[in-house]
Amino acid sequence: MPEVLVRARGLTKRFGTFTAVDGIDFDLYRGEAFGFLGPNGAGKSSTMRMIGCVSPPTEGELTILGADPVRNGPAIRARLGVVPQEDTLDVELTVRENLLVYGRYFGLPRALIRERTAQLLEFVQLSDRGGDKVDALSGGMKRRLTIARSLINEPDILILDEPTTGLDPQARHVVWDRLFRLKQRGVTLILTTHYMDEAEQLCDRLVVMDHARFAAEGTPRELIERYSTREVLELRFDPGVHEQAAEKIKDISAKRTEVLADRILLYVKNGDEALAAVRAHGLEPLTSLVRRSTLEDVFLHLTGRRLED
Repeated sequence: MPEVLVRARGLTKRFGTFTAVDGIDFDLYRGEAFGFLGPNGAGKSSTMRMIGCVSPPTEGELTILGADPVRNGPAIRARLGVVPQEDTLDVELTVRENLLVYGRYFGLPRALIRERTAQLLEFVQLSDRGGDKVDALSGGMKRRLTIARSLINEPDILILDEPTTGLDPQARHVVWDRLFRLKQRGVTLILTTHYMDEAEQLCDRLVVMDHARFAAEGTPRELIERYSTREVLELRFDPGVHEQAAEKIKDISAKRTEVLADRILLYVKNGDEALAAVRAHGLEPLTSLVRRSTLEDVFLHLTGRRLED
């Protein structure tokens, strides 16, 4: 059996009368990438802060790297790497100096910090920018530098809060590549994300949180198979006939139908057959798209709203 690095049983966090996390159970294993998905206010950040040993649990059991985070917080934090949602780099320092200074917080020898700094800058493809001020970097470069900084202590667990928010598609894929390489090296990743394609790319397992509890958990493929269908037919009609079309489509066999403001989604086994049935009802959409189900479809089914809401 793989080694359990984080174990939670009945984990609960309250702020006064408000319950942010309500009795959740999970095990996180060495070398896996585990994702927390959910809308704002679902309890993701509160859970991550407890794992990061910066917010004590109100109730329940939490063990991190075999230790109690309340009694052994500093020792555990020394073995964690944290990539916050907002970059907290020192813009007055150079790229290299940001790593050198951060390494001193862990009491590492200067020679070792210099060695690791060179290795990490090469890993995140910033070796040629080592002498530049941080302020001159693009958003993607700053994100990669933040990841490099979080690795200076060679952590057992890397905690990432929305690692690619605000990045353009090219920068996101570069960050994904670096994170995938870390997972291949055996680093355990724990992340929150609002990007469903990111969760599918990076996560071995994940949970969907809603109202402080787990709504579902499993691998991305398991969740799609359990809560959605093989294919989804997306239909767009002229706004003047949208409601009328939605009413007629109710007669078409589908596991689930979602009527959104701008389109209608049919969750079916065969999208082409469903489209033929739509046309047989005398309906001709402006556009139609047959696609595979994704985690976003799972999320919509479980929570009734999109992650970006």
